[in-house]
Amino acid sequence: MVSNKKIVFFDLDGTLMSRDKTILESSKQALKALQVKGVYTVICTGRAPLMFKWLLEELSFDSYISMNGQHVVFEGKEIYSNPIKREVLQQLTEVAERNGHGLTYATFESFVTNVAAHPLVIGCTTRLKIPYPPVDSNIFLHSDVNQVQIYSNVEETEEYMDIFKGYSFVRWDESSVDMLPDGASKAVGIQKILDYLNIPIENSYAFGDGLNDMQMIQSVGTGIVMENGIAELKEVADVITASCDDDGILKGLLEIGLLEEKDISPLQKNN
Repeated sequence: MVSNKKIVFFDLDGTLMSRDKTILESSKQALKALQVKGVYTVICTGRAPLMFKWLLEELSFDSYISMNGQHVVFEGKEIYSNPIKREVLQQLTEVAERNGHGLTYATFESFVTNVAAHPLVIGCTTRLKIPYPPVDSNIFLHSDVNQVQIYSNVEETEEYMDIFKGYSFVRWDESSVDMLPDGASKAVGIQKILDYLNIPIENSYAFGDGLNDMQMIQSVGTGIVMENGIAELKEVADVITASCDDDGILKGLLEIGLLEEKDISPLQKNN
């Protein structure tokens, strides 16, 4: 039976999280109001779960799509995982070591790197406000790795693109690119949840801001892009809301009609 419930997917960096990597009070109230109304709320991010575990607890989330759709959990239950082949990871690690490039490996339970104190890894983790990851360049020998980040510039990444056919490379930072199997995307993770719940596309919504949100925004019934989002994403948006620093989540939910002012007022009185 088709469900008439509604579901909203939220990117993290630059969307649900402001530029200083915090959650606005207005966003917290908006999420709580959605949950009170029975609307499903799902994090949809390129990050590994370990990188946003604190956020799940703070915002009462138990459903998420992580590692650009490579791993999906709904209400605490894993419903999809798509690890990268170990022989590919072995070859990738050898190429990166030869080139002096940093790697980070993302699994369901960990986030590690291939080298200590790599300057580009330091730069990216600092911008994300997370600790430098532990070193374990053999993690793929004992754990499933769903996504890898290669720390190199655009020109240097071309070598990896030539070697690893059948994999896509999505740049999320000037110094780093995600490597994942062709066809993998946040949109794949979204479809897994929609199928699991039997929710029609028209009852799905997503908020995003970056290049790795493109397929997500295009795959849902209503795609909402932050004012601070990239121009290419705004071109395919159904709605453009305020920036992540200017109550964009709350304003967007009010604009598309999932929330009304009366839904927020009781929460404000209780604070």
